[in-house]
Amino acid sequence: MMGVVDENGLYAIGEVARRTGLSVSAIRFYSDEGVVAPARVTDAGHRLYDVRGVARLEFVATLRELDTGLEDIRRLLAGGVTLTELATAHLARLDEQERRIRSRKAVLRTIARQHTEAEQVVLLHKLAGMSDEDRDRLVDEFWNEISTGLPVSSDFLGLMRNGPLVLPDEPTTQQLEAWIELADLLRNAEFRRTVREALRETFSSPGAAFMTSSTMVDAFARGGEILTRAQEAQRAGVPADSAHGREVAAAYAAHLGALAETPDGPAFRVKLAADVLDVERLHLESIEEAAAPSDPYQRYQSLVAIIDGTAQEAAEFMPFAWLSAALTASAEWTGTPEASHSER
Repeated sequence: MMGVVDENGLYAIGEVARRTGLSVSAIRFYSDEGVVAPARVTDAGHRLYDVRGVARLEFVATLRELDTGLEDIRRLLAGGVTLTELATAHLARLDEQERRIRSRKAVLRTIARQHTEAEQVVLLHKLAGMSDEDRDRLVDEFWNEISTGLPVSSDFLGLMRNGPLVLPDEPTTQQLEAWIELADLLRNAEFRRTVREALRETFSSPGAAFMTSSTMVDAFARGGEILTRAQEAQRAGVPADSAHGREVAAAYAAHLGALAETPDGPAFRVKLAADVLDVERLHLESIEEAAAPSDPYQRYQSLVAIIDGTAQEAAEFMPFAWLSAALTASAEWTGTPEASHSER
């Protein structure tokens, strides 16, 4: 039977199936489960649906395509929960499923890449699913062990650590893979010993005490603030030869001039412009070497940069070329009468 079957505008189940895209058996199932009851059942047992019933079945079909559970649908139609509440709860479940999928993919990629032994699979799965507290504890234990006895200031040690290691709430597969590798390394006694010895050798060299002093840490922080200003200006599309560019260049020249005890001037800024490009070249080389570094501490740093997102940000918005151009432009401008008047 098809179409409207009586003067009340009721539809037979076949027509309802055609209009909703549901199978006849599915419509019967929802009727038997009390989700969407027919408007009337004929003496012969045929189920008939009104327009409201057809609309509810279309709604149910949509929710089922979104993987909404039958019990949640029943509660929604009964008024026990609002659509907003249901959507919010369902979205949270999907987010959690997505996180689990990313975690599993990271573990499987690590297994495939490292030719992992069977007994290590459980460990890798646990590392991927560690809580924030467990991650903090593991990193703290690593740093407590490798830094004991290091001849550096506590401020410099904090600079080396870069603060707490935070895995984003929604990490990428690459970030999860980096964390699994890092966590595995942090648990490795040989890796900890190698890093500890490498750092001791580095910081026992002449001049290391001054370079790792609190004074130099403050200088690094100030230099970092200026580079951040340059990065923000570059990202915003501010021209390097603009007034703001000259201002950033002047701050950088003053900072480096104070450290080197060198007076500021056009020649000094031209030299700084070239030095900044050398820094960019070395930075790019360090990014390339980070893929397979021979230095264990460098590997630690590269993995941390992937996990906290600074590696991607540094690759996309390196401010060195912009700052070099700003220094060059400001060097030319500092000798003009306009600049001299401004400085007075």
